[in-house]
Amino acid sequence: MSLPTFSPPVAPSPGTAFKPTIKILEADFGDGYSQPTPKGLNNIRETLTLAWGGLTDWQMVEINDFFRARRGSEPFWFAPVGDAAARLWTCKEWDRKTDQGIWQMTATLVESFSLQA
Repeated sequence: MSLPTFSPPVAPSPGTAFKPTIKILEADFGDGYSQPTPKGLNNIRETLTLAWGGLTDWQMVEINDFFRARRGSEPFWFAPVGDAAARLWTCKEWDRKTDQGIWQMTATLVESFSLQA
């Protein structure tokens, strides 16, 4: 199965936020000594917060429909600003609001290490 690529109709607004979640196992031995080790092969998972301001109806619908079609579980390809290559992501959280026909959206993408690729 070929996975889709997220290509929004307009680039996200400036201010994209990247936040890594790092999972480690750590044994504490007392007196301030500990032994940390990565938890699993992919112990660093990136979370990306995207925002769009000033969207038209059709731009908002295109972005919203893409996320709804993935249903929060199907990974998709996306290359955030500053990345040379696309990576796999999922999106379980997004919101949209309007003010006099101008739409704003935010979406939280979580890096996916799914075997579906």
